[in-house]
Amino acid sequence: MAEMLESYLGFDTYFLILGIMGFLLILVIFLLVMTINTKRKLKQLTRNYTDFMRGKDAESMEEAILRKFAEIDELEEKDKKKQQKIEELYEKLKGAYQKIGIVKYDAFQEMGGKLSFSIAILDEENSGYVMNSMHSQEGCYTYVKEIIKGKSFITLGEEEKQALEQAITCKTIPIE
Repeated sequence: MAEMLESYLGFDTYFLILGIMGFLLILVIFLLVMTINTKRKLKQLTRNYTDFMRGKDAESMEEAILRKFAEIDELEEKDKKKQQKIEELYEKLKGAYQKIGIVKYDAFQEMGGKLSFSIAILDEENSGYVMNSMHSQEGCYTYVKEIIKGKSFITLGEEEKQALEQAITCKTIPIE
């Protein structure tokens, strides 16, 4: 059979076998190098994974993740409490005086200088007070009139009306 193959190929089968063996030897060396390289990379990857899972100061990654989740839960609870306090403050702020209007005038023309004034102080619902202070040579007189939802049940003077209008049209910070 070897003789028939030699006559068919035209050369000695010994060289053919030698060539195949050389090729296989090169293939084995190549695969050996690839195996060593893969083993080295796997070892490095395993070391990196182990370091990653160990965490800082030999702390396990699972413990770190669980601790972070607990911190997130705590922060969410604190956020809810802060939001509730903000809402309470907004409710209280509705009753606080937020709008102001002031008109200075000369109550008695002989005085010279605008030492008299009317000031309106209102909350969000335009309720509050109008104060009128009139200054004269004999003294200073102050009057307070209650305002409920933008209206007074006592007649207002011209300056008091102007101060009230200023306060009512005053811009407020919207409560959200």
